[in-house]
Amino acid sequence: MISVSRMLTRSAIALALGLSLSTTAAVAEDYPDRPISLVVSYGAGGATDFQARIVTMMSAKEDKDGKPVYLNGQPMVIINRPGAGGQVGWNKFVQQAKPDGYELAAYNVPHFIAQSIVFPKKVKYNIDNLEPIANWGADPAVLIVNKDSPFNSLQDFLDYAKANPDKLTLSGAGLYVGHHIASLQLDKAAGVTTKYVPAGGGVKAMQFVLGGQTMGGFNNLSDAYRNRDRLKILAIADLERNEFLPDVPTFKELGIDVDDSSVNFRGIMAPKGTPDSAITMLAKSMPAMFNDKKVIAKMQEGGSPVRVMTREQVQAMWKERQAYLAELLKDLRKE
Repeated sequence: MISVSRMLTRSAIALALGLSLSTTAAVAEDYPDRPISLVVSYGAGGATDFQARIVTMMSAKEDKDGKPVYLNGQPMVIINRPGAGGQVGWNKFVQQAKPDGYELAAYNVPHFIAQSIVFPKKVKYNIDNLEPIANWGADPAVLIVNKDSPFNSLQDFLDYAKANPDKLTLSGAGLYVGHHIASLQLDKAAGVTTKYVPAGGGVKAMQFVLGGQTMGGFNNLSDAYRNRDRLKILAIADLERNEFLPDVPTFKELGIDVDDSSVNFRGIMAPKGTPDSAITMLAKSMPAMFNDKKVIAKMQEGGSPVRVMTREQVQAMWKERQAYLAELLKDLRKE
């Protein structure tokens, strides 16, 4: 026979559990109820920062009746943590971000995946301790030189590189980011040896080219597009020409076997352990937000290629890139 005290205890526990569950449901239903931070592991003004500010600008949007459209009317706040080609920001994010749905980060692929493969002890992030939410764009790498450069074509560039091994300097955002991968592919495919200079971000990499500190560089198509009056864009590392630079040939068109491995996929991720309810809500809202007509117009204006992908599509892309890059980098790495 169960005592009255034990019955009361069980009732209290049941009541407490019920209150706990109802409170959790209420929190989930109200999420988000305050601004969400978005860490960008690159400097202000670069392609990732530029695009992140565009794709999140409608987060607090309301409809004509004053009802929130995407994220309960909450804004997203960009926090820049640049350094070491993304490593500084992503390491801090994985180690310190609260998995509560209010601390998110922008990802760059192949960057963070390649770095986790090449520097497994140095970096703390990988596809297993991060949760993809949605992808907003895919930005190919392009080979650029200053407008005053003597190189007017890829052939000019390669002729010099072959005649002057290790003399031709190329800037890029960092080690084992898309720019570096494109540079490694070019050296192998063309049989040349160039000197890659990691600049610590796309903005600095662009400044190195414009200021003459390097003889050329790999950079984002979107950044090159915005600086096209000051550059010569010799080739694009993709499988086909891009609508923003229709006159720029691909490396493959020019007979050099550089593919789309360096294309920079950008999107939003959460730390592992973020509640499923928050991830589900974000994964539903963000693709729609990225496709907002004002977002698309601003991205188009800035020469930023849009490629919206759902959480499931990004999960599949991350796994595919992990396997592919492990094999590719085994062949390309220079020790």
